[in-house]
Amino acid sequence: MGSILIQKADLKKEETIRLTGSKSESNRALILSALSQGKVKIINLSSAADTVTLSEILKNNNQKTINVGPAGTAMRFLTAYCAFKGEPVEITGSERMKQRPIGTLVNALNALGAQISYVEEEGFPPVKINGPFEQTHQHVLIRGDISSQFLTALLMLANSLKKGLQLEIMDELTSKPYVDMTLSMLKQCGIAHTWENDTIEILPQPFNETTLTIEPDWSAASYWYSLVALSEDMKIHLPHLKKDSLQGDSEIAEIMTLFGVKTTFSEEGITLEKVAHEIKLQTLAFKECPDLAQTVIVCAALQGKEFSFSGLETLKIKETDRILALQTELAKIGVKLIETQADVYQLDCEGLEIPEEITISTYEDHRMAMAFAPMAMVINRVKIEEPKVVEKSYPHFWEDFKKLGFSVE
Repeated sequence: MGSILIQKADLKKEETIRLTGSKSESNRALILSALSQGKVKIINLSSAADTVTLSEILKNNNQKTINVGPAGTAMRFLTAYCAFKGEPVEITGSERMKQRPIGTLVNALNALGAQISYVEEEGFPPVKINGPFEQTHQHVLIRGDISSQFLTALLMLANSLKKGLQLEIMDELTSKPYVDMTLSMLKQCGIAHTWENDTIEILPQPFNETTLTIEPDWSAASYWYSLVALSEDMKIHLPHLKKDSLQGDSEIAEIMTLFGVKTTFSEEGITLEKVAHEIKLQTLAFKECPDLAQTVIVCAALQGKEFSFSGLETLKIKETDRILALQTELAKIGVKLIETQADVYQLDCEGLEIPEEITISTYEDHRMAMAFAPMAMVINRVKIEEPKVVEKSYPHFWEDFKKLGFSVE
């Protein structure tokens, strides 16, 4: 299993951390490049394991079986991409991947003219592409409250479909910034769309020759925000992050003002620094940026700030049940995360106790490891089990952690 021990050694007051390219942008760019048959070029591709997996699979596109491992984005995007290509292939993944629902996407693709069946359990991977894509309809109805990746997988195909696509979104749309990101990247590739009421329409149209430059990953930035929040006077520079970002996770800059972290934007990127602040407890909404939830909840718990949190419903179907994982690990410092009303959770920090040493389980979830690592600011010895899970989205996380003056053994 393996674990690492993090201890404060000689902490620096100021440091520059260079983040990997955004995984979300990179994975979209790879599919768009493949669909455009190379017209779309990519600069600053992410080094995240999920992106490397997707890139390798797209290069070797004559396989009979594709195994995406734990890469959820790759599973969704490749199901749509391979269905459109129409060559027989089975797409499978890790045991956890086989528990992550994909029926909504498969139903939509089959309604459009794909030939996809299930190899094992109905509605879940592995899936099998059985033959050519013969488009029968252009209008498809899809729920917006399950995963924005289903919508993105369809939207990226839209301009390549003979009849184009009318995508009507039912129910509330969660993670809207991810859909906005997809449409913005399509626009950079010359693909126009209309979005009226609940329907997004993209007509058949060719890709332009273009280069997509991938911005650094704002979700990766969140862990450095947490460290600054838990410090007394730390300052961290994160180059190349932009104020007008495509990434919904740039919301972390606003959220962390509540924790006394000031963000200064410049031509070079951003600088985070700790400033005096007043705590105003409120409900923090994560519907648009669920990948920030673990980092912010752990940071709040360590400071005994009893915030409430909404928009956590998609956390149960991620790499692990992230709500249960948070509840289990926070209990180790005497903190409870309680559901106070439907899909609203509140921290109860009455029993908060900072131990001398703690061991954190990661549940095969990269964000659990990185969200809990900043505990080392306030707990002397922090053990993180299965530390290599960070490779999924941020392979050099532990090296960067050492740059601040932590010992990581």
